[in-house]
Amino acid sequence: MHIRRLHRLFAFGALGVSLFMGTASAADYTTLNLNIDVNRPVDVVWKKVGGYCDISAWLKMTCAYTSGSGDLGSVRRLNDRIDEVMVAKTAHSYTYTQPTSTILYHGTLEVVADGKKKSKINYSLFWDQSPLANDEAKAKDREQRTRLFAAALESMKKLAEDK
Repeated sequence: MHIRRLHRLFAFGALGVSLFMGTASAADYTTLNLNIDVNRPVDVVWKKVGGYCDISAWLKMTCAYTSGSGDLGSVRRLNDRIDEVMVAKTAHSYTYTQPTSTILYHGTLEVVADGKKKSKINYSLFWDQSPLANDEAKAKDREQRTRLFAAALESMKKLAEDK
């Protein structure tokens, strides 16, 4: 194919892509990082709250595996309506995403040692808040997520410290 024809073909293709993408809204990514101190060693804490479906105990929702058994790539269904895929895992952490979410939602649960007999539970969230209508809606959404996951951390702390 002649080089000029090839350039025109690429130019028309780029124009088509830019026209198609021109209607998309810009992402507005935000994060939320919460943590709590726990008076138990990291291994004890993780054993009590770190299973992929342990969320049912500390966030008070149903959890069932629809694929896998709690390892990397496992899919859990929460309250029979929310699917979450585990996309990363370490000895004391995992990260998940909601693959059908329009907000690119990701969360990470992590337990880190804080000395020999203490730990810190970290919970971080990442999402695109651009689908929300305005700054007031974004603030309300953040406030609800903060309340929900702060309560989850308190619940995890209690579970981990109970003998």
